[in-house]
Amino acid sequence: MQIQKCFALVSLLLFAAVAQAEYQLDNTASSINFVSIKKAKIGEVHSFKKLSGGVDKTGLAQLTVDLTSVETNIAIRNERMQGILFETGMFPSAEVSTQLSMVTLQTLKPGESLLLPLEFHFKLHGATKMIASTVRVVALADGGLLVSSLAPIMLNAADFALTDGIQQLMTVAKLPSIASAVPLTFSLVFKSI
Repeated sequence: MQIQKCFALVSLLLFAAVAQAEYQLDNTASSINFVSIKKAKIGEVHSFKKLSGGVDKTGLAQLTVDLTSVETNIAIRNERMQGILFETGMFPSAEVSTQLSMVTLQTLKPGESLLLPLEFHFKLHGATKMIASTVRVVALADGGLLVSSLAPIMLNAADFALTDGIQQLMTVAKLPSIASAVPLTFSLVFKSI
């Protein structure tokens, strides 16, 4: 009887640990990349250097992207994207959130992965859009999670009131075209806290 009570207590403690689990984004191990296409044929990969966020004990996952940290590998282009496209003076960050099942995540053993279809709330440039996508979640040996895009997420400038900014960039850079839809990929590492 004592063994059964002990097992029941351990089970309750483990369930409590699952219910209390929280994660914090590891900025140095995480990345978000997007591709821009200019002149209808030149593609370039860009990223953001400053990301923050986490997953709370209810499974609410939130990510904040510091738009002033956009990295295009050309300083003047970074400045133009910040000032003209993203208008970081008014809209310094983008936010993404989704709801995860903590119970599902906690069933993963280190090295195991699963595919999760999710609904993301994207907030960018004063606009909000729901986008559905599937992510791959991998349980890490240290108790953390690696969450990555299974396929690129397509973001359309018109959905986030960025079309005028693209037109202005074309004028300033003397370009005949810049694509108004960009594919975005991510690889995010969340550490258990």
